Amino acid sequence: MATADPPLDADATPAAPPAAPPQPLPPPNARVSTQGGRYRRWHLDSRPEADEESWLLTYLDVITLILVMMVVMLAFAGPPGSGSSAEGAQAASGQADAGTAPSPAAQASIVPPVPLPVPVAEPVNAAATEDPLAQLQQRVGDDIQVLRSDGLVRFRMSSELMFGSGDASLSAQGRAALDRLVPELAAEPGVRLIIEGHTDSMPIQSERFPSNWELSSGRAGAVARHLIERGVAPQRLQASGFADTRPLAARDNPVDRGLNRRVELVMEMPAPAMGR
Repeated sequence: MATADPPLDADATPAAPPAAPPQPLPPPNARVSTQGGRYRRWHLDSRPEADEESWLLTYLDVITLILVMMVVMLAFAGPPGSGSSAEGAQAASGQADAGTAPSPAAQASIVPPVPLPVPVAEPVNAAATEDPLAQLQQRVGDDIQVLRSDGLVRFRMSSELMFGSGDASLSAQGRAALDRLVPELAAEPGVRLIIEGHTDSMPIQSERFPSNWELSSGRAGAVARHLIERGVAPQRLQASGFADTRPLAARDNPVDRGLNRRVELVMEMPAPAMGR
């Protein structure tokens, strides 16, 4: 037989269910995970991937530096068997001076020795060595022009080389030029020598030289006196002045007038020599 529930007190209230234990609160600076729950859709994994070949670049740099150092050391070492690079350079220069080929050890060097410049001989003009007139020109110098015609040999010299403007005194260059002619004149003691003085067409009028006739004659006489002082017999000499009567070029421009101002020494070869 069922037992009846005890009657409820009118003032009594139903009992409340037991309360759940309180959950601990997270610390203020705690990081809330976004890998789960409602934040999962916005989560991005920020962990970097491990680079397994990062050491290879450093390794290649070290190998390259070692290779460059080896090349530089070999360049400074010089040929194999030599004490230093300076000794190797001296040996290479000595071989170049002696005109011998470098040794195989020197050829194996990374830095080849620089050969010394070899002087190039000027070509010899065969015609000049065979022509007596060309040989005579070489002996007297380029400032004296040597000409030959009909048994006559002319030594033509510019007045600018021999004298000053409007003057009949020999300059130092003129005396040196005549001194080179003295051995050639002494080689033919029986040859007559005619000294000709020539001027341009510009008039001159001074106390010493009233005209170009006196100037040209004075210059020819100065050359004759210098040759006599150098040992040429005065019986062989004849000095003449021609003023501007025998020009070589025109008279109306400075360049041609410079050619007309000159002194010529003419050698009259004897009859047998003229026949040859």
